[in-house]
Amino acid sequence: MNNNYQNLVRWLEEISRLNGVMSTIAWDQEVMMPAGAADARAKQIAALAGVIHERMTNPALGECLDELHNHLGDFDAIALCNIQEARRDFDLMTRIPNQLVQALAELGSRGHTVWVRARRENKFSDFAPVLDEFLKLKKEWAACAFPDLTTYDANIDQFERGTTAAEIAVIFEQLKDTLIPLIHEIKEQSYQPDTTFLHGHFPVEKQAALARKISENIGFQYDKGRMDVSVHPFCGGSHPTDVRITTRYNESDFVESLYAVIHETGHALYEQGRMLEFGDLPVSESLTMGIHESQSLFWERMIGQSREFCTHYFATICEAFPGNLKRATVDSFYQAINACAPGFIRVEADELTYPLHVILRFEIEKGLFDGSVAVADLPEVWNEKMDTYLGIKPPTDTLGVLQDSHWSSGAFGYFPSYTLGAIYACQFYKAMQKELPDTDKAIESGNFKPIKDWLNENIHSQGRRNSPQELVLRIAGEPLNPQHLIDYLKTKYRALYRLA
Repeated sequence: MNNNYQNLVRWLEEISRLNGVMSTIAWDQEVMMPAGAADARAKQIAALAGVIHERMTNPALGECLDELHNHLGDFDAIALCNIQEARRDFDLMTRIPNQLVQALAELGSRGHTVWVRARRENKFSDFAPVLDEFLKLKKEWAACAFPDLTTYDANIDQFERGTTAAEIAVIFEQLKDTLIPLIHEIKEQSYQPDTTFLHGHFPVEKQAALARKISENIGFQYDKGRMDVSVHPFCGGSHPTDVRITTRYNESDFVESLYAVIHETGHALYEQGRMLEFGDLPVSESLTMGIHESQSLFWERMIGQSREFCTHYFATICEAFPGNLKRATVDSFYQAINACAPGFIRVEADELTYPLHVILRFEIEKGLFDGSVAVADLPEVWNEKMDTYLGIKPPTDTLGVLQDSHWSSGAFGYFPSYTLGAIYACQFYKAMQKELPDTDKAIESGNFKPIKDWLNENIHSQGRRNSPQELVLRIAGEPLNPQHLIDYLKTKYRALYRLA
């Protein structure tokens, strides 16, 4: 059995390294690749996806797993996790035809290029055919991969294993019932924080230096990572020793880029905190995207937008932009960066309106898969929901339905993870505060090591040894509970806006 397991390890390591190559060329496509190489890159990605699929579905791998399955009691928890994850992936991938895998990979590469151009030129009609093709392929994929699930549940399972649209809808209805009235109450409140000093001219080079400093202070290791610019901020890379984050800069708004970097640094710390000795094996990989998003939102929202964080970095930020913030105080800065101002762009949304951006996308995706929403009607449906939930209508598709990159790569079912992640983040933060009662003082003094260490020990280094449900139960003492996010937002924003 030991020989069989060692053979499995070598097999899995090769697959992981090939996936690392795929991640690197996908990163290159978004950051450095010349635009003229788009067609060639799409074909390269399709070819590599085909090779990976062949490796993952090789009958010899299946025979190895069959042998191991008969002796599961002989292995420790690490090996058992690797065997079970490999079995799941093998069974899933053998249900998917190789040509479908390649078609999805090529469309994802080509679709990204089409989306970038359509977004820049505000032409949804150019992107609509990509969406139509993706929906056709993703329905075909779902029928092969999870024939017992609805097509949308099958796509959600890729990001939130074991979670259904029906379960998510219950949570999202709870959030809507609280957040929509609270946002309306805030809008009618006479007191509104001053945010004018957050607008002006903020040189890109100073924004980049500030973002790098703060991400490094939080714990991002630049000898094992890098930061670049892309159309849409993301975290990528090929290994815990090669983690890459991106942001985008707006010379009239430094907050957007800074908090995008803090957000992506949260993702990066998860990747850099994985079990290095098992870095090419399934046991070390991250859990669901909801858990991954909990880490980015943990740093961006729970820490980065706290009063203590603002207190610590206020002087540093003023030093970077002395002319802009001369009227601000720590308190006014804290209020300004947390102001509730319904806007068009999800990644720029405050934490009170952000869940509604996610809910809108979830409801649209659900409609696309059940046939109640047509691709041609997407801009209209999008704008109507924006008006209903946030009281605003995007003036262009660039500021509306074309703003996110997810659909250009076929990542349907991803969006719910953002708000599930916000719920996890609240629960994890409360649990950490019980174990580290001096957390607020540590943040105010700029000592982030105890926080990073706690996350490394309890989440990052745990890999896939627990399910998400087991992980949150072990850390928080209860299952996923949206009431924590609701209570956190109500308490914070009623105080911030001086509501009774």
